[in-house]
Amino acid sequence: MKVKTRKVKKSRIDEVDFDHLKFGEMFSDHMFRMDYTDGKWLEPEIVPFGPIEVLPSLSTLHYGQTVFEGLKAFRSRDGGINIFRPDKHAERMMHSCERVCIPQVGKDIFVDAVEELVRLDQAWVPSARGTALYIRPLALAMESYIGVRVAESYSFFIMTSPVAAYFKEGLNPVKLMTSGEFVRSCPGGLGEAKTAANYAASLFPAYDANRRGYAQVIWLDALEGKYVDEVGTMNICFVKDDTLITPSLEGTILPGITRDSVLQLARHWGMKVEERRISIDEVMASIKDGSMTEAFGTGTAAVISPIGEIYHKGETAIINDGRIGPVSQKLYDTITGIQYGEIPDPFGWIHTV
Repeated sequence: MKVKTRKVKKSRIDEVDFDHLKFGEMFSDHMFRMDYTDGKWLEPEIVPFGPIEVLPSLSTLHYGQTVFEGLKAFRSRDGGINIFRPDKHAERMMHSCERVCIPQVGKDIFVDAVEELVRLDQAWVPSARGTALYIRPLALAMESYIGVRVAESYSFFIMTSPVAAYFKEGLNPVKLMTSGEFVRSCPGGLGEAKTAANYAASLFPAYDANRRGYAQVIWLDALEGKYVDEVGTMNICFVKDDTLITPSLEGTILPGITRDSVLQLARHWGMKVEERRISIDEVMASIKDGSMTEAFGTGTAAVISPIGEIYHKGETAIINDGRIGPVSQKLYDTITGIQYGEIPDPFGWIHTV
């Protein structure tokens, strides 16, 4: 893919304190942009990162016709750059686009665009263990009108941001509470697509959880309020009787790329894996009787986030004495080891720039 490139006159990289990175606050010099009009995607370009001009009547601001992705690039042990599973992120974005009637960005175009942008801004990829260059693709309707209909013009952007750990706890176990009266998605809804609407629904419950001293919310199903769906920013897994259990994908759960990586690794190691519905009652009872020894979240931002405590309807369950478990630790070490080029990649997950 030929990409027209307009570089910045002066880099902002000197403004970055790479020793004290936060998540998603500083953005690299350039961004990728490609516009869609008259039934086709137009010529792609890389331009300086900066404002985009829109009118207050932009349809996306009113009706939410927008989807996004999140993936990472890592500075490998030999100094090169590894992008983790961009092909799977491209496939998920294509599905998300289809769900909200946005013209799909082809898989090859997505991967090539990510590679070109990371190559141009490769100096922004931090080198410390635990850091990465976060990559945020975004597709949105760009028409200005007030009316509920599918737009005819769109833009596809990719921006990048040097980041450290997503949770302030890092790899230390987090405390979670269940979602109570709130729901995130229901059968037939948008739960399996990475749309802005899903995250808008999660903001108040997450804010309320934070006020109570919890890092995030465990979402329960919308119909019965009984079965575990996912965590606000992650999929969720449990280790019970030496079996890895994760809620099955039934249309209400985002099919996480890290989730898929975890399942592949567990099966590769010969571990028993179950993708099934699991009730919060089973979770709480299994923690208390000792058969459930670990719980952890999986996601691009945090990779593996061990869960040390779950609060549900006035009851608190402490998992593994609030410590990270051996399966969580092994998964984290293996996935990050592959990402940083420290151990072999038997699955072909790494795309090297």
